[in-house]
Amino acid sequence: MSAKYFDTKSLDAILNKMIDTVDESKREIYKIGEKSREDYEFIIAELEKTKQLITELIEEEDRLEKETRQARKRLSEVSQHFKTYSEHEVRVVYEYAHNLQLKLTMSRQMEQQLRERRDELERRVIGIKETIERADKLVSQVNVVINYLTGDLKSMTEFIKDAHEKQEFGLKIMEVQEEERKHLSREIHDGPAQSLANVMMRSDLIEKIYYERGIDEALAEIKKLKETVRDALYEVRHIIYDLRPMALDDLGLVPTLKKYLQTVEEYNKMAKIQIPFTYIGDDERIDSKMEVALFRLIQESVQNALKHAQAKEIQVKLEINKNNIIAVIKDDGIGFDPTLKKEGSFGLRGMKERVELLDGSISIQSSNGNGTKVIIKIPLK
Repeated sequence: MSAKYFDTKSLDAILNKMIDTVDESKREIYKIGEKSREDYEFIIAELEKTKQLITELIEEEDRLEKETRQARKRLSEVSQHFKTYSEHEVRVVYEYAHNLQLKLTMSRQMEQQLRERRDELERRVIGIKETIERADKLVSQVNVVINYLTGDLKSMTEFIKDAHEKQEFGLKIMEVQEEERKHLSREIHDGPAQSLANVMMRSDLIEKIYYERGIDEALAEIKKLKETVRDALYEVRHIIYDLRPMALDDLGLVPTLKKYLQTVEEYNKMAKIQIPFTYIGDDERIDSKMEVALFRLIQESVQNALKHAQAKEIQVKLEINKNNIIAVIKDDGIGFDPTLKKEGSFGLRGMKERVELLDGSISIQSSNGNGTKVIIKIPLK
């Protein structure tokens, strides 16, 4: 019996449907968590108000009990010397004692109701708190599922036992890799290749200028040629760093990062941009996946500052201790409003998702005219 053909498009559709469903579930869970937080804050306020009322009632009851005892004592005196008091005086003393006792009884009933209300609110607080914790936990778990479903297609082969299905997935991976190669080819063609073609043309032009206009103009043209070569070299290095810095595997995060920042600073020498780098920690290597993630996060932060901040200085600080990795990227640029979402911009979102995958946190502090400060903290397990 021939092997049944496996439709990878159908699997893609199923995966996309699963991702959409899980993502929608995540949003619903998040809404439940946010609504529970609102209810939690409201009930906490109501609980505090109820406790305050109980305290006030207890103080009122203490006062009423004291006055009631005095009124009873007065009523007892009147009763013992009944004949010496008029009927009106007796009635006034009796009604006063009766009214105090009635107020005390009503106050105690109200206190009991408030205590029951307090106990009910405390039970609701516990229940809502558990709901919030479960919602937060579920959101984290759903994030793991989404990251898994949207991860490398190779991971899916673990669940595909049929050889034909594995082959189809292998072809899909090759297709994705081919798209990456096309993208890289376009970058090289539009960048370094064009620059090198320009170098060839300028070299011919320099020779012509030398014979026709003299050495001074030829030297001036050579300076322009050096700038073109320098730009081409930077673009090549930029593409290499985008792919994966080779020094990262050989030397580790700190030397590679230091070299990268020096290269960026050198390329932006005309703009007089300073990129000082400070490292605190020992020379021990960390997990290679974490090194790559940290390099990409810092690289993205620096590139954002160069492209958008109009900064003159970009400070990069890295600290690695026994518990955490802390990276701080601070610039003196124009800043921005982090609460405003720029249409079509996914850089910051990608950074946040990369940090979440490492169980870390990222803080972006900025305002218009006051520069930007990015703080990344990742726990070492």
